[in-house]
Amino acid sequence: MSPHWTWTARPETTDDIDAVRETVLAAFETPLEADLVDTLRTDEAWIDGLSYVTTDATGTPVGYALLTRCHIDEVPTLCLAPVAVHPAHQRTGAGGTVIEAALTAAARLGERFVTVLGHPAYYPRFGFTRASAHGIGVTFDVPDESLMAQALTEAPLPSGTIRYAKPFGV
Repeated sequence: MSPHWTWTARPETTDDIDAVRETVLAAFETPLEADLVDTLRTDEAWIDGLSYVTTDATGTPVGYALLTRCHIDEVPTLCLAPVAVHPAHQRTGAGGTVIEAALTAAARLGERFVTVLGHPAYYPRFGFTRASAHGIGVTFDVPDESLMAQALTEAPLPSGTIRYAKPFGV
């Protein structure tokens, strides 16, 4: 467990790529999520400025949040995935800081909607609500409470089926 930090979040730079991969590898049981990030970097779903890191006191990335293009039916939307924090820094606010920074950056870029498939007790604090309540679903089985969405503007969330970028494999 790391000491209490005042976290800094910023857009990822090319110098961060190795540290981001290390963070994502450390945070998950398999390399699938780290490989997904590497593949998304070269995919049309990648949006410059929406890959964010949280850095430790030395400036080394220890937290990560990625927003890439997906669609709800034909409506351009963002997908928040993956989110990762190095285990040595989990439960210190590093994840929350990087998520909030990425969502703020997306809103500044004029993005309107974000989806996430994640822990139903964690993501509501960032404004996510159950996607099914808005008529949003996916084509594969997931626990209803784990699929969430939010509007970054006053526009209502569209209903429909989420279409992820090809690297997600769904």
